[in-house]
Amino acid sequence: IITHSLGGGTGAGMGTLLISKIREEFPDRMMATFSVVPSPKVSDTVVEPYNATLSVHQLVENSDETFCIDNEALYDICMRTLKLSHPSYGDLNHLVSAVMSGVTTCLRFPGQLNSDLRKLAVNMVPFPRLHFFMVGFAPLTSRGAHSFRAVTVPELTQQMYDPKNMMAASDFRNGRYLTCSAIFRGKVSMKEVEDQMRNVQNKNSSYFVEWIPNNVQTALCSIPPRGLKMSSTFVGNSTSIQELFKRVGDQFTAMFRRKAFLHWYTGEGMDEME
Repeated sequence: IITHSLGGGTGAGMGTLLISKIREEFPDRMMATFSVVPSPKVSDTVVEPYNATLSVHQLVENSDETFCIDNEALYDICMRTLKLSHPSYGDLNHLVSAVMSGVTTCLRFPGQLNSDLRKLAVNMVPFPRLHFFMVGFAPLTSRGAHSFRAVTVPELTQQMYDPKNMMAASDFRNGRYLTCSAIFRGKVSMKEVEDQMRNVQNKNSSYFVEWIPNNVQTALCSIPPRGLKMSSTFVGNSTSIQELFKRVGDQFTAMFRRKAFLHWYTGEGMDEME
């Protein structure tokens, strides 16, 4: 599992180089990345669109599953849901860590569906290149705060599928889910979870492709995360993730058309055709 950002030089350039080298050395290993995608509202480097475009090209080829996380969406969650007026990087990282903890629950605790990265990929990736996932977490609490309200499975499910809870700034209502996976933690009844998931699928059937039957996977883990009684993590493979790439692509085109900042790359030995 590799965590990197696609905006800066190190995460994008060095990160994808590392991925391709690991791929060469260990071709049979599963490669999962948690990739922070740049967003127009929260930008700290001018050349983010270049870096992101170059590294997505590498991720398509060399990564087996990529969890897309977006600074803009994280800021939105901090401000809207957690009511933090000036979120720090610590607050954003707290959100990312919640999702990472949820996704890797199945690897860390025994006896699970999706008990390793390969099984997750089998369930989530219908076509090898379509391995970019949206992630969400419920219940969202701010750093250091404990959730005092008891949450129920229906509430968790509703929060988890809420577009405001997604950590990538693309709205799943503009696309369709190929596959989804939900990981519930805590004292949860399997029957209740299955019923809720069936409910979601029946009510929102237009948001799920019809050519993959039973495309919502659920996993349960009896050990809840610290400070919570129950939680759920959502991983979705939705076609609306293209909004995120389109946004980066549009910015890339706008800059590349003017050949802006290209000399930084050609100076390092890259070719314009690349």
